[in-house]
Amino acid sequence: MEINDQAREELLTEISGISDENLNKKPSSEEWSIKEIVEHLYLLESNVAMMIKQNAEKGENATVSHKPIEATVNRDVKVNAPATALPSDKFASINELEEKLSTSHQQLEEVEKGVDVQLLKQKAFPHPAFGLMSLDQWIPFVGYHEKRHILQIQEVKQKLGL
Repeated sequence: MEINDQAREELLTEISGISDENLNKKPSSEEWSIKEIVEHLYLLESNVAMMIKQNAEKGENATVSHKPIEATVNRDVKVNAPATALPSDKFASINELEEKLSTSHQQLEEVEKGVDVQLLKQKAFPHPAFGLMSLDQWIPFVGYHEKRHILQIQEVKQKLGL
């Protein structure tokens, strides 16, 4: 969870001090607001925690190769978010977002601490870009994914003049 904790600290620093109005402002109709990016992050983290827990208990054993999850940070490669991690267009405050980020992070930590490491290495779940990926790689993937979106938040802040 080291990369995840580091990314979360960076994320909270990046969004700190932004007004609720600016958090919810889109740079254009085709782009996500900072709020939507953050919502996507906590939805994905919660979904991954739930998926790992379910597959660690009931998933079949699978032998998969190590995936280059560090490449997730590369924003030149576009990957569409799964429907379960798409943000809503509802207004949200910084306090709401921080609370949901804390909850989702806690969920992933609990799964990581509560499931045997060997079990995580023996089970797998498909990723849209990397294919079948071991459950133990899904945990740090969340951190790299968050770092990717921190870069997106920086781009949105620049476009909004923040």
